[in-house]
Amino acid sequence: MPLSTAQSLGWSLARTMMTIIVLIETTKGYAVMPIEEFDGDPEHIVCEYDPFNR
Repeated sequence: MPLSTAQSLGWSLARTMMTIIVLIETTKGYAVMPIEEFDGDPEHIVCEYDPFNR
């Protein structure tokens, strides 16, 4: 998915699920997922969306 879409989705998911969401770069674009489900290379993380961080 495009970066702007992934950024919007990541923030929305973080606020809805009240969990940390990571935005990662893949070979097919960008993806978002809860940090608990990410088991890949930390260098692929572009951004973390933390709903508790103010």
